[in-house]
Amino acid sequence: MLSVTELRKGTVFVDQGRPYAVLEYSHVKVGRGNATIKIKARDLRSGAVLEKSFVSGATVEEGEVERKKVQYLYSDDQNLYFMDPQSFEQISISRNVDREVPKFLREGSEVNLRFFLEEPITVELPLRVDLKVVDAPPGEKGDTKQGGTKEVTLETGYKLHVPLFVKAGEAISVNTETGGYVSRA
Repeated sequence: MLSVTELRKGTVFVDQGRPYAVLEYSHVKVGRGNATIKIKARDLRSGAVLEKSFVSGATVEEGEVERKKVQYLYSDDQNLYFMDPQSFEQISISRNVDREVPKFLREGSEVNLRFFLEEPITVELPLRVDLKVVDAPPGEKGDTKQGGTKEVTLETGYKLHVPLFVKAGEAISVNTETGGYVSRA
């Protein structure tokens, strides 16, 4: 069992037979009463995000999560497909789990899959990924006092704003948590 005061970002716990990953945690203490633990958590099976409140001192079941390094193969309208490089077994996971993940996956990239009771539940991306710019309009010279940016398209189809000097064909680093430009790769 895990005390609710130990729930931090990324912690996996089980509530009513469903696995959840903590996204946000706050400890609220008002007046003389007991403290309240408020969390925002993602249901790892459905991908739904919900808020939960617990009384200080409550416990939850700790989620046993296994990690496995896999290689991304391709995706379709419903699933993302990966391959275990050791056994060459093909593993699929629903796109609904996290709509942001496909934006940062290119064919052949290695990521970690998290499993709960031998069922794949989430894709763990690195903090930064390097992706190639496939379409970039020319940078417009002029007033760059506010930090001039332009919208480019990456090899995965993801669009984001980058500085004016970035050109098509260049590789850039993208932060997978914010979806923002980091630097040239």
